[in-house]
Amino acid sequence: MEITSEIQDRIDKLHNKYGGLGQDLLSYLDGLLYADVTTYWDYIQIDTLLTLQKPKTNFPDEVVFIIYHQITELYFKLALREYAQIGKLKKLNKDFFIARVSRINRYFDALINSFDIMVSGMEKEQFLKFRMSLLPASGFQSAQYREIEIYSTDFINLVSKDKRELFNEKSSITEMFEEVYWKHGATEAETQKKTLTLSQFEDKYKEHFIKLGEKCRKENLWSAYLRLSKADQQDFEVIKCLKDNDSNVNINWPLVHYKSAVKYLSTNNNNIAATGGTNWQKYLPPKFQKRIFYPLIWSKSEKEHWGKGWVEKALS
Repeated sequence: MEITSEIQDRIDKLHNKYGGLGQDLLSYLDGLLYADVTTYWDYIQIDTLLTLQKPKTNFPDEVVFIIYHQITELYFKLALREYAQIGKLKKLNKDFFIARVSRINRYFDALINSFDIMVSGMEKEQFLKFRMSLLPASGFQSAQYREIEIYSTDFINLVSKDKRELFNEKSSITEMFEEVYWKHGATEAETQKKTLTLSQFEDKYKEHFIKLGEKCRKENLWSAYLRLSKADQQDFEVIKCLKDNDSNVNINWPLVHYKSAVKYLSTNNNNIAATGGTNWQKYLPPKFQKRIFYPLIWSKSEKEHWGKGWVEKALS
């Protein structure tokens, strides 16, 4: 085979690379020679992936429930990579900002638009039986979703709306964490005590969330937006991608869960409790939480009617 200038250039670059590391290029070339070629099933880890579903019962539809939640967590992982990239950059331009936030929006669009795979893909009778074996586990315990919230906005916007006036943007993350909105969705309705679901969740992740909250004071998506030039901050596409992000995470995603809860947990006589004991009737509807990541880009009317129209649409 002729050693073309392109091949010789690659050889020289490899020699410089491994020489600079104090390594022998010929040894690495031997390793490449003897190594097996990459296969799809090994690269994607198919055999491992297909063994990660561990149902607790023999009901077939439990596997649907598990796989969809696993898919959800993988999309969350992709979204968090984009939040982290945006947050770390000190010099941002609108093209990079729009491109990365649009990626996050597409991940949530995919989840929201595919939720019927689970909602319409399980028999109610099976779900109401196998769910009892999952106690006290709950989707409420998704740490990645909480990380997405922390990476999105100033922590004060995650405080329960009835307690926000007690704090400001410079308040202690530790103090604000005690009033974070989702805690109030995981307390027993009658006694107001923490559910086991919440206690387990805090025991595992509380310190992590507080540490991440401190880190994200200057690395959340809103602070990244404020690092854009004044002209870029007013750009239509910049505002639109932020509004889409806010709507997806704080309205559309909770509402598909609410729609699911209504289908599976509502009866003519009463409402069935969620597996984690969460008060889903008041926890999930956006109009009750009024959780808004980027309040300054929304009009007064939009904030006052936050989630109301979407509720009617979701339940129609």
